[in-house]
Order: sequence, then structure tokens, then C-alpha cells
Amino acid sequence: MNDSEIERRWWKEAVVYQVYPRSFNDTDGDGVGDVPGILERVEYLDSLGIDAVWLNPVYASPMADNGYDVSDYRAIHPAFGTMDDWETLLEELHARDIRLIMDLVVNHTSDEHEWFVRSRAGDPEYRDFYWWREGTDAEDVDWESTEGPAGETPPNGWRSIFGGPAWAYDDEREAWYLHLFDRKQPDLNWRNEAVRESVYEMMEWWLEKGIDGFRLDAIAHIGKADGLPTDLGEPLNGTMKYAGNDPRVHEYLTEMNEALFDRELLTVGEVGTPTIPDEDARAYLDPDRDGLSMLTHFEHVRLDQGGAIYEPGEWTLSELKAVIDRWDALTDEEGWVAQYLSNHDQPRQVSRFGSEAFRRESAKLLGTLLHTLRGTPFVYQGEELGMTNYPWASLSEFEDVATRNPVERAIERGEIESFEAVREAVAKASRDNARTPVQWTSGRNAGFSDGEPWIAVNPDKETINAERAREDPDSVWHYYRELIALRSEEAVGDALVYGEYDQLTPDHESLWAYTRTFEDERLLVALNFADEPTPIEFPAADVEVDQEASLEPLLANYDVESETTVADLLDDTLRPWEARVYRVA
Repeated sequence: MNDSEIERRWWKEAVVYQVYPRSFNDTDGDGVGDVPGILERVEYLDSLGIDAVWLNPVYASPMADNGYDVSDYRAIHPAFGTMDDWETLLEELHARDIRLIMDLVVNHTSDEHEWFVRSRAGDPEYRDFYWWREGTDAEDVDWESTEGPAGETPPNGWRSIFGGPAWAYDDEREAWYLHLFDRKQPDLNWRNEAVRESVYEMMEWWLEKGIDGFRLDAIAHIGKADGLPTDLGEPLNGTMKYAGNDPRVHEYLTEMNEALFDRELLTVGEVGTPTIPDEDARAYLDPDRDGLSMLTHFEHVRLDQGGAIYEPGEWTLSELKAVIDRWDALTDEEGWVAQYLSNHDQPRQVSRFGSEAFRRESAKLLGTLLHTLRGTPFVYQGEELGMTNYPWASLSEFEDVATRNPVERAIERGEIESFEAVREAVAKASRDNARTPVQWTSGRNAGFSDGEPWIAVNPDKETINAERAREDPDSVWHYYRELIALRSEEAVGDALVYGEYDQLTPDHESLWAYTRTFEDERLLVALNFADEPTPIEFPAADVEVDQEASLEPLLANYDVESETTVADLLDDTLRPWEARVYRVA
């Protein structure tokens, strides 16, 4: 690959830092992080070296789903601050050449949004802003609900992603409305042109304020299949099949692209379906169609999901490689992908994909992987510190509806005996692991708040915190600074961002080795995903690597020799969770 074959964009070369404001930094002592708290930590973000901030929702909201239930898109929730605070944050980030990406939640709104209030009341202008349907005769179908008129059941058998039926009965309108997520998050009816025009107008309002793009939440679900068919043999009785990646999604996004997007904006589409067909992925990323900059897919973070949150699965390294390899091949000529292992919806990556026994080493290794693959690295707050999962002991400790609801329903139905019977699985998988406060210090509440935090603080704050990490030159935080800086070096950066990715160990269950090549620059990455030493070998490499080539170490999480050769490397052994990045001479 050479310079004439690539489309250079700032967002390909960037490192994006995700801020989940509720858990980032609290300045007013109410236990909830806020926008002034982010302002207080702008210097921290700048010191890390990141290029953009993805800000999770700070809009007005009743907080049924921590802000993903928006009641007013043009207002800031009072717990987060004011619009003046937000505008100051934008100004301070831009002054440091850090861009700001807003989280856009338009598959659904809150049931307290004016649009839904007026739709529920039958206002002709808003009557069809949401998916309202009559129920069905309970005797004629194979699904049920605990609500609604006697003898009546929801319009179809779809299950909510958060558990339970995907329909709620509304007494005021005397009809059922669709909610793929929580019942307080009714789905917008994107077939209604007035809905789309209202959304585009709101997006334009934010763009005029100077933001640098959007992360489009649950965007694959805005299209629903004709007839809303039920398939009891499919996951969630057909919810994902018939309300995910429907052809109308591409119609709507193409329209959005033509109305609003340009290639200098960062537009990140969250596509949470179990898989994404190749043709859909290409449509999402085609500049002349949907026009999204990149996708966040869920294929790799579903590897260890057996079903419900209390039904654990297992992942293997070869499976993880296969997902990464597939997406690299898919976006080789056109398109881009967001590289991540953790975010606000996923457990902490060290506890999931790494090893708490080798926390520091595995945190650095996972960072090395994300920053040396082709794609844009997304760093979730606290990841740069090597934060871990929380030691949950009871169901009452969880705040997340997607954790509590399925467990409570399973207990009610007798599918599980008690929370204790599934505690280990739920504790391992819950989204709340990512939502415990950022650990700034070893002091009270980890320096997050002077008040009572809205969610528990991890007791490992004594050893894992930003203050300690910044003072320790061997910390995960300083290693992340080096990783981010490496992507900015001229020749090396081009290889890391735009270079061809070639897998050297597709089937090995502990060793992951690959090369990144751009013009005359070639890098070799070797990673050991194990608590034990692993000999280095390239057993099935399709890429020829000159055995006599010299290797210059660029970055490693253990001490390594200053120079070696490929042949010597193949006689070497990687230590537990060791990561090495070499330049191949």
C-alpha cells in the first residue's frame, strides 16, 4: 500500500477518548459527574495525548437508562450543568486541538419527550411519531404480557433487548407502543418524514454549535421490516432480525448523509446486531450511500455471551482474531472501523480479555493491540489506568436496568433460583463494571466526588488511580501516552494507521503476531495472551518475513534487547502478557 491509495482523514489518525460523564468527575458534591468536572480534567486529557472526546449523553433526561432516554435534545440535564458549561468545555477542548463528538440517540426518545407526550395524547402532528399498534387476541398467538386489557397481548412477539416484551400498553392512548430497549424509551417511527426532518434539524443545531461529529447510538435499529414479523426461532423472537440492518436503515442514513454529513465530520455508527452482513457494512461505510466514517460492531464483544446476562460463554483468542481479521479484510479498500474492547456498555477489558493476576502487563498488551491494529482506537475512561471490574456481592448494588431486569424476571419465572446462583456470571458481564467512578486518587471516593457517588467506587482505588499512575513512569497511563505518541510519528504512524495488516498466527491460542506495512515501512507486533510464557513462532504465516531482517524495538511492556533479528526472535519466548512492537529493517 502507498500514499496514492489511501484517503487521509484526521479521524483515521486520531485516538478517541470516551467520557461517560456520570462517572467521570463530580464538582458539586451530588455524587454524579458533570460537565464542569470534565472541564476540571481537560489538562489530564491533553497530557494523555488524545485527539477527540466522545461525550456520552448529557441531554435533559429522566435517566431511566442513564441519559439514553432523551427528553430534550437541546438542553443539558441540570445534574450535568448548563449549556454555558458545555460551551466552555467545547471551547477548552478546541483550544487544545481536541475535537468533541456528541452521542446522538435517535432510535428512541424518552417517554417524557414532548414528541411522545403529544403523540400519546393523539395530537395529529405527532400521532405517528412512534410505533403505535393495536394488540392481538392472546388465544391466537404464542406470546404473552402481564399488562394490557384482559385477553389481549402485544402486537407481535418481539422481546426487548433489556428483557421482557418489546411493547408497553398505554392507558391514555389505549394502544401499544414499541420499545426495543426500556419501556421508557419508545422507538421513533422513522418511516414518518416529519420525524426524520425533526431529527435532522436538531442535528444541524448541534453542528452549528461547532461540534466535530456524532456517535449514532443503536442506529441499526431505526428501520423495521414490513409487518413487524415474529420469528420465535430467532434471538429475541425476531427483534434483531427484523429491527436490525433493515434496508430502510440505509435509505434513512443516505438521506441524513446528503442533508448533513461531510468527510471532515466523524460519524460513528453503533451497529449492535449479532453480526453485520458484508453488504450492510459496505453500505454503512460507502461515502456515496450512508456515509458513516466508521462502525462500532459488537461481534468481538459477543464472543463470550452465551445468551442472557446470567448465561456466561467463553471466548478464545483464535475467535477474537477471526473477528478482527474479517473486519480488516472488509475495510481493506474502503471503510473504517473503531477499535475497542471496552466502553460504557461492556465490562472492564483487563478483567475480560486480560488477566487480573497480570493486571499491569495485560492492560498494556490490550492497549498495544488496539493502537496497532488498522482502525481508530477508542479509549474508555479508566482504561488508561488499567481499571478492573467491581466485586459485586448483591443484586441491589447494580444500577443498570440491563443487568437487573433480566435477573429479576428470571427469578420471578423460576428460571434461576436466586441471584447468588448466578452472581459470578452477572458480576463478570454487567455494564455497571464500566460505570464505577474514575479513580483519580486513593482518597475518599477515589477523588471522584465529595458526596455519595451514584454508584459504588471500586475498592482497588488504593493501588489503581490516576495520581499514582502519573507519578509512576512504568504505569499503564504512561504506556498509553507512548502508544498514542507512536501513532503520530511520521513513518511509523503511517504504518500503524494506514498500513496493510497481515496475520501471522491465526490459529494460535496464546500468541498473536502480525505485521503492519506501508510503503517501505514494516512493523512487527508480537503479543502473548497468557499467564504463562509462550514461545514465538509463525506456524501458518502467509506473509514472508525475512529471517535475517534486523528488528528495532519501538515499544514493549517488559525490558527487551535493543536490537535483534527475526531469526533470533523465533528462538525467543514471550513472558506472561508480554507485548512487543518492532520496526523491521
